[in-house]
Amino acid sequence: MVRCFLIHTVCPISALSAGECRVLYSRVFGPDETVLSEELQELNPEERRLLQKEKVAVVARQVHSAVTLSREASGRQLVEMVPGEEVLALQDADSGVVRLRAGDPFNEEMSVLWLGVHSLGFAMVCEPHENLLLAEGTLRNLSRHCLEHLHMLGPGSEVLLKSSRIDVLLSRLLPHGQLLFLNHRFAQSLEKEVAAYMAK
Repeated sequence: MVRCFLIHTVCPISALSAGECRVLYSRVFGPDETVLSEELQELNPEERRLLQKEKVAVVARQVHSAVTLSREASGRQLVEMVPGEEVLALQDADSGVVRLRAGDPFNEEMSVLWLGVHSLGFAMVCEPHENLLLAEGTLRNLSRHCLEHLHMLGPGSEVLLKSSRIDVLLSRLLPHGQLLFLNHRFAQSLEKEVAAYMAK
């Protein structure tokens, strides 16, 4: 099962310093650890929300570090993106997997699959027994739809304003955090359904 999907910055933007990243969108699936953990059951809803937000921020910082290291190692320079080049940006994306130890920040060990697409990071936190090849395909598919239909790389794009559309994408491609094995026919019908919704 996928525990969390998030989109965040991986390049410095005007409001942030070089080492910072900002979570632009996050969606958490599965059981709420604050309800399951005895010592955290006493937290009120606002404290639970803040704890969840901090866990997502920890994941974003881990991915930001991994993307930065990957880009430094490859020596590639980022070039300015033009709207319409989303597919090329996705093909050139940095990608990888990060292991999170138990307690850092989730109660169990987790795997984080990530894509660094220009200035954005897409990440998916998966339980350790999850099929990582299937998860990577789903992450790339989600990222492609976000980039193509929501034009996230263009100037003035505002991910925060498009969260309802990202929610719809997740409900179709990652329902309740479950990875889908898609045969060709089902994948095509899903593509048409998502494209029709995004065109509205």
